[in-house]
Amino acid sequence: MSANFEEIDYQETPLGPVSLRRQRLKMLDDREIHEVKLGNEYLMSSLFTKVEEELAHLGLAATPGDSLDVVVGGLGLGYTAWTALQDPRVQSLIVVDYLQPVIDWHERGLVPLGPKLTGDPRCRFVHGDYFALASADGDGFDPDVPQRQFDAVLLDIDHSPDHLLHPRHAHYYSAEGLHEFSRLIRPGGVFGLWSDDPPEDIFLENLNSAFASVDTAVVAFPNPFLHRDSHSTVYVCKLAD
Repeated sequence: MSANFEEIDYQETPLGPVSLRRQRLKMLDDREIHEVKLGNEYLMSSLFTKVEEELAHLGLAATPGDSLDVVVGGLGLGYTAWTALQDPRVQSLIVVDYLQPVIDWHERGLVPLGPKLTGDPRCRFVHGDYFALASADGDGFDPDVPQRQFDAVLLDIDHSPDHLLHPRHAHYYSAEGLHEFSRLIRPGGVFGLWSDDPPEDIFLENLNSAFASVDTAVVAFPNPFLHRDSHSTVYVCKLAD
């Protein structure tokens, strides 16, 4: 391997091969970045973390109360989870991920935030299918407490409600699927979602059918490959009290 590129791990999963890569970018003064790929698709890069962090900032800023119980759907490189833990009101955090290798990378310290997340007693990883757990037939996100409710659920798995990692996720983003999932959020609680696409009218209609209020924030972040800003969307939705 080049000194500027290393494939740290590569494993087969039910969704296809997943790999963890590390490289140094000369165009960014030899900055070291970590990347996660699923097949040929990029899932996450430590070069682009602003929107993942804003998902936690915006979602928790809208969440009332103290001693918050929070779920993050999708571990990735851990930026949403780590940002959530910076809120002193968070008393417990469950991070659900379908890909066991991704959880392993954190537990083995192969990614920068792994030791911080595994070293925080508030944080627990759950290996599971977020979408199955959230469905009407699912037991919820805490394997020890079926149907447990949470103050906030922050989701960063699919690229967008229209660009899915697997077709079976589609029901979750429907009006019916969102109603089913909302039982896992406490009254007045928050659902936050990252999307790589602009706000989508049909999805907004579905959200408004399940939640009392829905807001969107378009977040800009620098993209050195395009020599301009890129944009993603954070949805912040609140249940009625």
